[in-house]
Amino acid sequence: MMKAEKIKNFNPNDIGNKNAGMYGLPFTQDECEIQIIPVPWEVTVSYSGGTAEAPYAVLEASYQVDLHDPLVPNAWKMGIFFDDLEEAISFKSHTLRKKAEHYINLLSEGETAQSNPKLQETIDEVHAECLKMNAWVKKRCLHFLHQNKTVGLLGGDHSTPLGMMQALAEKFGEFGILQIDAHADLRNAYEGFEFSHASIMFNALKIKEVKNLVQVGIRDYCDEELQFINNSKGRVVTFFDRDIKHQQFIGETWNEICDKIIANLPDKIYLSFDIDGLDPKLCPHTGTPVAGGFEAEQVLYLLEKVVKAGKKIIAFDLNEVAPGPDGDDWDANVAARLLYRIANLVAHSNGKKG
Repeated sequence: MMKAEKIKNFNPNDIGNKNAGMYGLPFTQDECEIQIIPVPWEVTVSYSGGTAEAPYAVLEASYQVDLHDPLVPNAWKMGIFFDDLEEAISFKSHTLRKKAEHYINLLSEGETAQSNPKLQETIDEVHAECLKMNAWVKKRCLHFLHQNKTVGLLGGDHSTPLGMMQALAEKFGEFGILQIDAHADLRNAYEGFEFSHASIMFNALKIKEVKNLVQVGIRDYCDEELQFINNSKGRVVTFFDRDIKHQQFIGETWNEICDKIIANLPDKIYLSFDIDGLDPKLCPHTGTPVAGGFEAEQVLYLLEKVVKAGKKIIAFDLNEVAPGPDGDDWDANVAARLLYRIANLVAHSNGKKG
């Protein structure tokens, strides 16, 4: 059956069919304009885990999502495909995570790599496997980018999209990063891990094609990161959560603040969205929840304005979603709905239509 015939026979008002693709859509991978790459990896998470289970949980939750998009008519017709899960990545993440947890516990007890050679062995092994994961992500992203697909990455922790950013640099040249996050993620080799989830933006800025980084919602950061921002000569522009709220307290609107954010963005943008940028009531089980943050519609409003301003979002990631215990699927439900809306907006910004 051709895609046009599938569209004709599909009822977007029906309950999601779990025997179909993501969001219950009936299309093959080749027929889908949007490709979601799941990366079940969380080796260096330093507080609480669970994000490696997010791709499975978000896929399951997607079948409960209604398919109307208020900005992109008939968005579902573009098709969103959930790429094959790489079981080797999931397995390696699980085994390395145990070693990393033991390593972090020893660090907290005062051990060092100099006093305990086993710690250096763990650092070296994690480093080597992170390089392999990044290389796989880059290769997979380029595979779809060369087909002119819209690509999104679903983590896993926030270390997972570095390979995607490297792929975008190769494909598109210069671009900026719009980061929605509670954390600055500008630490250099946090806890000894070069590719830590807390170092993703530090590493991203090593990519020469990354013109600038615009951070929004940051509310948990250290002095070293603040100094990095202040010494970046404008390459990093941070809209702290505290400042945003204080501006709103004295009467500035979110619309006006969004205009200031957009004014700092180049024409080509990569969206990196850590779910903990939201109010923790929307992501209570995320790895490092922080009081404050956004409502879901605030973030979507910003992204809609970005697209209406003529910016091109060349790709995106959604990370740090962690399913709750005992079948609590609230975090995954929130993420599945955000993923749908964001994927449609990103495709729309690239001229694709339902």
